[in-house]
Amino acid sequence: MTREAILSSIIDIGIVPVVRTSSAETALSAIEAIERGGIRAAEITMTVPGAIRALEQAADKFGDRIMLGAGTVLDPETARICMLAGAQFFVTPSLKVATIEMVRRYSKVICPGALTPTEVVTAWEAGADVVKIFPCGNLGGPKYIKALKAPLPHVQMIPTGGVNLETTADFLRAGASAVAVGGELVDAKLIREARWDVIEDRARQYLEIIRRTRAELAA
Repeated sequence: MTREAILSSIIDIGIVPVVRTSSAETALSAIEAIERGGIRAAEITMTVPGAIRALEQAADKFGDRIMLGAGTVLDPETARICMLAGAQFFVTPSLKVATIEMVRRYSKVICPGALTPTEVVTAWEAGADVVKIFPCGNLGGPKYIKALKAPLPHVQMIPTGGVNLETTADFLRAGASAVAVGGELVDAKLIREARWDVIEDRARQYLEIIRRTRAELAA
C-alpha cells in the first residue's frame, strides 16, 4: 500500500485507537474488539511487553482489515524493526528527525509527536505526514488545536491526550484531521475484566460521533 493510501485511510477512519496493554495477547484481543466495533485502525505501543511479536501476530491475523501502526517509537532502529513486523504507520511521543527520515525512506506514514509551534513546524518541514499533538489535553485540548491551526492551517494534526467521547467532536471542530484515543477506549480495567463487548460498543460510539461531526462540518 502506498504512503498516500495509508494516510488517506487513517484520516478517513478518523480515529486511531492506542493499544497500550500488559501483554501481547490482550493487545490482540483489544484490536479484535475494536475491529468488531467498526474501527479499522490500531496502534500497538512499544511499551506492550512483546510488542514486536504482537505486531507480527496482528499483521498475520487481521491482514488488510486493520491499518496497523506502531506507537511510542523512540528511534529509527525501532521504526525499521516494527516495519518488518508489519506496521504501516509510526507514531512517536517526541520529535526525532532521523525517525521521520527512516519511515519516509520506505514510503510509510510517520506521525511524530510535537507540542509547541516550533516543534510542529520542524516536524512538518522534516516530512511528517501528520503531526501528533501531545500531550494535548494538558494545554487546553480543542482550544490548543484551534490556536495551532490558526497560523498553521496546512499542517494535519492528530491530538493525543484529553480525547474522549465528550471531547472528540470539539477536537474535530477545532481542525483536527483525526483523533487518537488510548485509555478512554482501550481501558485497562475493562481489559482485566475481559469486557471486550464494552470496548466494541465504545468503538461504535466514537465512529458515530466522528460521522455526525464531519457531516455537520460539511453542511
